[in-house]
Amino acid sequence: MTVFDVQIDALSGGPANLAQHRGRALLVVNVASRCGLTPQYALLQALYGEYADRGLVVLGVPCNQFAGQEPGTAEEISEFCELNYGVTFPLTEKVDVNGPSRHPLYADLVPTPDAEGHTGDVRWNFEKFLVAPDGTVAARFAPTVTPDSPELRAAIEKVLPAE
Repeated sequence: MTVFDVQIDALSGGPANLAQHRGRALLVVNVASRCGLTPQYALLQALYGEYADRGLVVLGVPCNQFAGQEPGTAEEISEFCELNYGVTFPLTEKVDVNGPSRHPLYADLVPTPDAEGHTGDVRWNFEKFLVAPDGTVAARFAPTVTPDSPELRAAIEKVLPAE
């Protein structure tokens, strides 16, 4: 089993079918609409636009566990992302990333350490996990590491599928 085998629903309903992304790099990001880091949506969309043809999928995972910063319904979240940031990358259902109701996707992701050695609970909105095309978790980035940062881009370049 890998991340690509985990069952999670799409924001619009029905299965997100992560298996369809097997063979691609996947950047999984817990997102929120009312956070100081919310402008990262624009950078995530730019990253997706730049790397999608080379095999990167950005996957936004709404979560309301951090100061209630994602209170909206699926429709409200979708509309917010489209209208404010032109988001075209896939979004999943709203889930818990920490605690006893942690979604299985995040159970697979959180053991991976970031550059400072942090493992375990997600610290805040916009924490990023880079999954290699084979489904292994290749890297973890703190919420303050922006999608245009050199370290995130270098990690993506390393795991992109061969052309």
